[in-house]
Amino acid sequence: MWTCLPLYWGAVADPEDLTSNLSAWFINRDGSQLGNDLWNEINNENGTGPRLKWSLIDAQVAGTDEDVANAVVDTKAWVALVVESGATQSLALARETGNSTYDPTSAITVYYAQARHEVATGSYLMPAVTTLLQTTTTAWATSSAQQYLALTYGGGQVNATALQLLAQAPQTISPGVSWTVNNLRPFNAPLATAVITVGQIYLSVFTFITAMAHAAARVPIQRHLRFSSILAIRLIVPLVAYIPMSITYTLVSLAFHLPFGAKYNPTAGFFLFAVFVYLDMAAIGLALEAMITLLTPKFIPFFMMFMVVANIACVSLPDDLQNVLYRYGTGFPMYNVSLAMRTIVFNTYSLLARNAGILLGWALLSCCTLVLFTWQGRRSEMNAAKRESAERRVSNLQFDNLQEDKDGMQIDKKP
Repeated sequence: MWTCLPLYWGAVADPEDLTSNLSAWFINRDGSQLGNDLWNEINNENGTGPRLKWSLIDAQVAGTDEDVANAVVDTKAWVALVVESGATQSLALARETGNSTYDPTSAITVYYAQARHEVATGSYLMPAVTTLLQTTTTAWATSSAQQYLALTYGGGQVNATALQLLAQAPQTISPGVSWTVNNLRPFNAPLATAVITVGQIYLSVFTFITAMAHAAARVPIQRHLRFSSILAIRLIVPLVAYIPMSITYTLVSLAFHLPFGAKYNPTAGFFLFAVFVYLDMAAIGLALEAMITLLTPKFIPFFMMFMVVANIACVSLPDDLQNVLYRYGTGFPMYNVSLAMRTIVFNTYSLLARNAGILLGWALLSCCTLVLFTWQGRRSEMNAAKRESAERRVSNLQFDNLQEDKDGMQIDKKP
């Protein structure tokens, strides 16, 4: 049990030191002072705060705003920072003409998908982006304003017209430039936190209780059953039991207004969600059913605890914010169920086919090990029964011989 603690502690330790693994795109459509200066500042190794893995993407390669948004949703980057076309020129023109409708936030657009992982985006990604933009845009806008104001006093003469135009559009001086955040997949269902993390622990507990109850009911009668009958009971009973449990779990989530219609219509989303809950229970539950044969009900709780911790550790943070050791989670049930649930509830990047395949793989592997362990257990029982029968025959034979000796002694004593 104590070995499980460092396994989970290590999964959530020092993610702020790994923010450089979060891929970020910088797309300079401006091609002028603002875009160039921002990129130079981003590349400044002396910058303060957490750093992201920035890449300069050619504007032609990046495509349209829709293409950039799709790339972020498709997990090609955690965030994309776009300096819009003509941002520098638009600011200069707004100052010169006193354009009161100039919007500083139109200069830069930030794209990200919060629902990809709300903890990573909320605690590490967006704070890093916000800090970077606040520092760089403030410094650039201040420098740009100073240069423009210096021009209004050129030759020692005050350009009253220029000052009047600035008075009409003060936002061209402060803030000058700002940014718009486009959250492509908002995490707008707080209930999902319970469903994706703690809820999976509940599902593991349900399967554990089912395995324990099944073992207690099966052991007294399994000696009287054929091997095929034992296998049928061990496989069919839990798989049937998981059906109402998975539907009930989904109904409880529905009762608390978990949205199922982000990617598909609500009805299809509901049943697809229930299917993945069922696959999760089958993957975890059948593993417990198999191991309880080897470990017996006395020691299966230790395996169950390790199974839960090893799975949930990989869900707490994304791969990029964890040690490379935890990449094993990509092949574990809870990791894949959490991805599937995010896709159904928030319409994040879909890997549903792969997620289902991995869960089915776990269930099939557990079926194979269950058959093997049951056969081994049955063989041990039969050998034990044979030894017991042989010992009983020997004991009976010894008793008969002893009885014959006693009878012979009694005959010898007669006159």
